[in-house]
Amino acid sequence: MSSRVILVSDDRSSLRAPGTALWPHAACMRGIHTGDWAAHIFEYAMSFDGNMTQVRALAAQTGAGVLHPHGPLATEPPGLIVCDVDSTMTRTEAIDLLAEYAGKAKEVSEVTARAMAGELDFAESLNERVKCLEGLHVGAIEEARKATVITPGAAELVTAAHQVGAAVGLVSGGFTALVNPLAEEIGADLTAANELEIVDDHLTGRVVGDIVDRAAKATWLRRWAKGRNVDLRRTIAVGDGANDLDMFATAGLAIAFCAKPVAVAAARNTIRCERIDAVRSVWAQ
Repeated sequence: MSSRVILVSDDRSSLRAPGTALWPHAACMRGIHTGDWAAHIFEYAMSFDGNMTQVRALAAQTGAGVLHPHGPLATEPPGLIVCDVDSTMTRTEAIDLLAEYAGKAKEVSEVTARAMAGELDFAESLNERVKCLEGLHVGAIEEARKATVITPGAAELVTAAHQVGAAVGLVSGGFTALVNPLAEEIGADLTAANELEIVDDHLTGRVVGDIVDRAAKATWLRRWAKGRNVDLRRTIAVGDGANDLDMFATAGLAIAFCAKPVAVAAARNTIRCERIDAVRSVWAQ
């Protein structure tokens, strides 16, 4: 079975060192150079049998990313791409933006620190942080939306996915009030996020319905794949943190994007440059 290993970076020189470990058994190498990022795609007549640990170590030293698609994704385009939002499809965190407008940035950061220290699970930390937003006028949501920084290449990734017939879903521990407009702006097809309760034009400090946490992200990936009749092996999950690990384990290919160490270790596929459309190198012809 043929296979491929892909090196990707916004600095072409960073691809040289890890490329030396990929050349010996490669049938060919193709390059993509967009002006914003570059990828070197090494093709193999059979499954790559080199030392991926060495390749990843060399790439980490130079700042390059490594993608090693398996199964159908080694030769076929994806049918579904599911992306985390905060710090993945955006460079900002929704709860932090809202906390700034509520004058509760310090309180929210303290809850976040407790969650990172393992004192709270995601649902507990979300409820604690949303409680800090009680009384905030809904107008702040629009201001937070305007302040959201979209990751470079987000719209381009969606366009590239649609060109090969793939759908793009955004799944977030953030909020529908920010995720849905983002999806509309970049052209994403599907969304799942938490619903902020609003009464008389003010946030109550509560969320409505089921919380989108780590397990729910994987559930949404499976649900969307089934609804579109896409084999899970032809799905890609993109994220940056611990809350993405369940969908990483579910998808055919997990990609840690500008990610924390726990996500890098779980995904083993990385993009380190801040161009999320580099994901399309997985299926580029």
